[in-house]
Amino acid sequence: MKRVLIIGAGGFIGGFMARKSLDLGYETWVGVRESTSRRYLDDARIKFLILDYDSPQALAEAFDSALPHGDKWDWIVYNLGATKVTNYSDFNRINYGYLKNTVEALKSCDKVPERFLYMSSLSALGPGDEKGYTPYTASMIPDPNTRYGVSKIKAETLLEMTSGFPWIIFRPTGVYGPHEQDYLMMIKCIDRHWDFGVGFRKQLLTFIYVDDLVDAVFEALEKGTVHKKYIISEDRAYTQKEFRSIVARALGKKFVIPVRLPLWVTKIASFVAEKYGVAKLKPSTLNSDKYKIMKQRNWSADISEAKANFGFNPRFSLEEGIKITVAEYKKSVDNKN
Repeated sequence: MKRVLIIGAGGFIGGFMARKSLDLGYETWVGVRESTSRRYLDDARIKFLILDYDSPQALAEAFDSALPHGDKWDWIVYNLGATKVTNYSDFNRINYGYLKNTVEALKSCDKVPERFLYMSSLSALGPGDEKGYTPYTASMIPDPNTRYGVSKIKAETLLEMTSGFPWIIFRPTGVYGPHEQDYLMMIKCIDRHWDFGVGFRKQLLTFIYVDDLVDAVFEALEKGTVHKKYIISEDRAYTQKEFRSIVARALGKKFVIPVRLPLWVTKIASFVAEKYGVAKLKPSTLNSDKYKIMKQRNWSADISEAKANFGFNPRFSLEEGIKITVAEYKKSVDNKN
């Protein structure tokens, strides 16, 4: 039986990972803070490991005390990270610093696993081909233009420079599914008959349903090559109009009003929302970093390397994944009512 540790398991993706690991028959551990919600980690078979990411020493002590001397986790999935912050320095502290502390702790207590999968982001690569719409590839030279992307590249570079560390890096595109919040905001808008888009030039969007991402994680851990980076996405791109139509059909909405906001209006709105969030000490979904991401016109992705290396083959089209996501959204609305 494989022994798996999922670090950063309290969020949207982590719950699906834990469930998949259990379904595969693995001894499943989750690394969380004491304060982390366990809403999606309610299976009695899950083993909890309380971690203090700010201290390499505390991490090492937690790792060392969790398993008998000489025992290790076969696989570790590192899914910890911040996608929005109040202070941009927190991107570096959380996305880079916490990984650094974790790697140091695993090495110091001799708990380096057989494989360590790090969840990065397509944003780590920066803007793609905005004119010819050439898809992102795994071999592209990163040039991130957001502070979030920079923190992810720093984390990737740390792994690359750590001797004897068996890393695999995933760069997923936008992940959606039940319980995810950012795409849920878009679904709610369309449910109210409005669809807000940014910019007037064609934009290609890519998505990955959460179950497909989680399947890819365990396929890569089992069959993938270490010291490789993989782009994870559904194998096609969509326009905003196609996304709107798919969501509207799933919601049963026949009439949705598309609204296109000029980039300059979105930039101002992002700046104001960011400052409001700072004043309220609460991260804003709309901010200067997010504006740069929304501004990009090309998110198409080439997943051929993941296909060839460990047989990655997404099962869910956007239409199929949105049907499930919308069904869960409707159920939650009914329960509230």
